Amino acid sequence: MNILYDLLINIFQLHLHVLKYFNKTVFNFLIKRKKIFKKLKSNISKNEKYIWIHVASLGEYEQGLPVFKKIKSLYKDHKIVLSFFSSSGYDLRKNNPISDLTVYLPIDTSYNAKRFIDLINPEIAVFVKYEFWPNFLKYLKKNNTPTYLLAGVFRKNHWFFKPYGFWMRNNLKTFNHFFVQNNDSKKILKKYNFNNCSVMGDSRFERVLELPNQKNEIKYLNKFKKSKQCFVAGSTWNEDDEIIIKFINSYKENDICFIIAPHQIDLNKINKAKSFIKKKSILMSELNKDNASKNSVIFIDSIGLLTSVYSYADIGYVGGGMGNTGLHNTLEPAVFKIPVIVGKNFEKFHEVSELINLKGFISIKNYDTFKNELIDLINNKKARDKMGQINYKYIINKIGASEKVITYLKQKK
Repeated sequence: MNILYDLLINIFQLHLHVLKYFNKTVFNFLIKRKKIFKKLKSNISKNEKYIWIHVASLGEYEQGLPVFKKIKSLYKDHKIVLSFFSSSGYDLRKNNPISDLTVYLPIDTSYNAKRFIDLINPEIAVFVKYEFWPNFLKYLKKNNTPTYLLAGVFRKNHWFFKPYGFWMRNNLKTFNHFFVQNNDSKKILKKYNFNNCSVMGDSRFERVLELPNQKNEIKYLNKFKKSKQCFVAGSTWNEDDEIIIKFINSYKENDICFIIAPHQIDLNKINKAKSFIKKKSILMSELNKDNASKNSVIFIDSIGLLTSVYSYADIGYVGGGMGNTGLHNTLEPAVFKIPVIVGKNFEKFHEVSELINLKGFISIKNYDTFKNELIDLINNKKARDKMGQINYKYIINKIGASEKVITYLKQKK
């Protein structure tokens, strides 16, 4: 099966090289990977020792960051190579406090994987959450590189554990240890004779605890907010925007302002959504001292601001749950001690289910439930404060994941 996979991934790569002439996204995907090996050759020294950390995108980077910091401190005589699969993660974190070199991950052909591993010759390799690339795993095993999975999540219905997933389960044997987020993942691994696993928890809790202490001030937002409450909707999709805009247009009181951060920064889509709003609205990039107090709605039109914007919120909303795209990061607003509203599809997100049961989060099914719940929160400060405290205490009680990983690695050092 690995031979078939390698054949298919090579065919896929060839197709990309044809599609790049017709598709800008594909063109950018390939052009950004064109100089990976040249960059490695220029920066990798045979006299240095390296740790390779790979993440898919920004979310996995942020999730692993507390652990990465401790790895960097533990292995002071090693340099760190950090790779990203997605361009959004790379663009935002190519300059970071962890790595000595940041690169894109090449397409997972056998040729690329062997060349990549041979150049870095990592003494340790770390993957985060869902990243399983068969050829990279194969050559890490051939290289006898200790390889670890951080914050892994496995579900019984995952295709790895179907009869046809046997070949991928075989590739998982590369991992020396699986640090998983919960007991369910550990049980599933053990069922398939992967006994080299332990529950670390979720290092995102440690990461988000740092957010209130960072510099969160955004120019003119205090003037925009004034003495009003502020509703912040993060990572919204069309299904979320529809109910939020409907509420904004129907709500007659002047006691709350709104900030909407779309999942995708697409100015055409943002301006279209903005055109449906009857109240005065503005793009974040247009905000200044003269117009800040004259608008009721802001649309965020640049990447990297959302966590700081949450610090201004009295009520948070996280998008993705009204459709089937999947919820985005709900812990970021929760750490600012505010109630959080999510859509109806949240079952895959363990912390969301727990926080709904604890009554720190609210799940809404449609516009009517959204309207009723939001109005209740607007009119009840005591309830908002209570829910915010529930969310913050929940996060505090979940910290400690990174220390479990480092304790294990210290024993192996």
